[in-house]
Amino acid sequence: MKPLEGLTVLEFSTMITASFAAMQMGEQGARIIKVEPLGAGDPMRYIGATKGGISSLFANCNRGKEAIRVDIKTPEGRDLICSMIPEVDVVIHNFRPGIMDKLGLGSDALRALNPRLIYTAISGFGTTGPKHNAPAYDPIIQAQSGITATQGKGEPEFFRTLICDKITAYTACQAVTSALYLREKTGEGQHIDLSMLDSGLFFIFPDGFQNHTLLDEDIAPQPLLIDILYDSTVTRDGAVTISAGTADQQMRSLIAMGMEHLLVDERFNEMEKLIANIDVFKSLVAQEYLKYTTDEVIQRMNGADVPCARFLNHDEVLAQPQIEANDSVQVIEHPLMGSMRVIKAPPRFGGEPLPPGSPSPAHGQHTQTVLESFEFNEAQIKALFSKGIVS
Repeated sequence: MKPLEGLTVLEFSTMITASFAAMQMGEQGARIIKVEPLGAGDPMRYIGATKGGISSLFANCNRGKEAIRVDIKTPEGRDLICSMIPEVDVVIHNFRPGIMDKLGLGSDALRALNPRLIYTAISGFGTTGPKHNAPAYDPIIQAQSGITATQGKGEPEFFRTLICDKITAYTACQAVTSALYLREKTGEGQHIDLSMLDSGLFFIFPDGFQNHTLLDEDIAPQPLLIDILYDSTVTRDGAVTISAGTADQQMRSLIAMGMEHLLVDERFNEMEKLIANIDVFKSLVAQEYLKYTTDEVIQRMNGADVPCARFLNHDEVLAQPQIEANDSVQVIEHPLMGSMRVIKAPPRFGGEPLPPGSPSPAHGQHTQTVLESFEFNEAQIKALFSKGIVS
């Protein structure tokens, strides 16, 4: 049995945050019903490599779901959703603050219909303040949360991935499961507000804001952890990354490369001195690594039990033996998209990976069957289709 089996999640979303959060809950057993508008639906359906009318980006964020098309801007569409709410455990959306309230589908309205409901509202900047209603995408939040400042050295740089979207999604999952646990003890549902800005800042702060944490005047600023660990080490034929994060590992790495003399150098013979003189230290050891090939460096580091890795491209990542040993990747057949890779959810319950959910749905693929499962009769369903409330 999967951990969230028996729970029903109603997802209203465009793009990543709520979609990816709901998919993760689906991987853990929840029933996910994705509510999309008539017409084009979620714009994510059309971004990236596409086949059969579904993009790979959409497929990677929406497997294991049932998709229905409902015009929630109409009174009939709103009433349809409200009639489903008593049987729903979680509602999650990523619309701007106030939008769902204007549609009659806000937290107060829906939780009045089902006091056990967990209502999760994801926004870009939060529900108050000068930017509460501003549009937000991942690059905007990276820029505003300090992530680009942490990445760059003098100039801002992006993570070239939707990191704030996905961090917010993970945070939403954790918050929802906490609320479900609280509901088990109290019998009451919960309203959850979650912003991408807060999620991004909370994520980057522990290491990215090391020198912006202590406020007294007598603090001793030090190089950031990321400035110590996150470097490529150039070899004779390429590069590796080495993470000698402790004094013992640093000692073993120097011995492995024949640089024992640096262990007694007054500038580096204690961890605090080494950190204080890190730029000089890096310059000296860099010259030594240029004498060896990448394979030779990795062999020496492995022999000394020092963390070390070569840089892999996308194909090499998927082909590495550890990924195969972890059983992380599965190839499935999508009825519209054909053969495709999926990555299994990381958590292992009972030591076993969770099987991936059903292939991502076509737009409105499950409207009829979902309505039937909520006990709409044939005449009601026919009327909703004929009036253009659903499709």
